[in-house]
Amino acid sequence: MTKLAIIYYSATGHGTAMAKRVAAAAEAAGADVRVRHIAETRDPESFAQNPAWTANYEATKDLPAATGEDIVWADAVIFGSPTRFGSTTSQFQTFMDSLGGLWAQGKLADKVYAAWTSTESPHGGQETTLMSLYVSLMHWGGIIVPPGYTDPLKFVDGNPYGVSLVATRDNINDFGDATAAALDHLARRVVETAGRLRDT
Repeated sequence: MTKLAIIYYSATGHGTAMAKRVAAAAEAAGADVRVRHIAETRDPESFAQNPAWTANYEATKDLPAATGEDIVWADAVIFGSPTRFGSTTSQFQTFMDSLGGLWAQGKLADKVYAAWTSTESPHGGQETTLMSLYVSLMHWGGIIVPPGYTDPLKFVDGNPYGVSLVATRDNINDFGDATAAALDHLARRVVETAGRLRDT
């Protein structure tokens, strides 16, 4: 059974909903799934005027937070982060920067990796966020498994690098059929590829 870690940062809850969707699809594909959020590093007072951010913080703050051991445990990892100026968020990057010791021991290498992102505007740095994240995974010696155009649904969702969402106040928990299908496909592709590699 493929062990999949889903590690994500979410501010306003879109990433939390996307993580749940990926987890359900991966479990349906036969994976042993571990979902971990990246802990908030901002003072809750700094986003108290944002109801969605506060609600997501309250809903996730007591859940298990991601650690490097979640990656060590996994055969495959699917990351998720909103975009900040064309790259991952500071919260996500702080987590990544904490993994140097495991990287030095070679414990992040030879695993399957993929990712999703979200922005508030169309495009908005979606592709550059995924590409910049994948550069880090190349340094680790990771095996990057993007969805490409391996299914006709990817011509609807339109992102061969991963999955991306234009996040609005109205689609926190209902991000539409195209994105949902793309997340399902990403999960299945990662689980199946990791399983084939594990069994060789």
